[in-house]
Amino acid sequence: MDDQGGPDDKAMPTERPVRRERRAKPEAAFDLWLERGLRAMYDGVAQEPVPEALRRLIEADRKK
Repeated sequence: MDDQGGPDDKAMPTERPVRRERRAKPEAAFDLWLERGLRAMYDGVAQEPVPEALRRLIEADRKK
């Protein structure tokens, strides 16, 4: 307590800084796992050419 009866700033417990390293590792591992899984499932599809009907729709929309 300070001289005025209030709590002393020095006596108050200070908050410890959050250690981001511990949180970042599991999130980074999950992100890597997800990216690899999605690539394995969809890379082949992403390499396919855009169907002609879809190209015509896109071009028609661009002209509007």
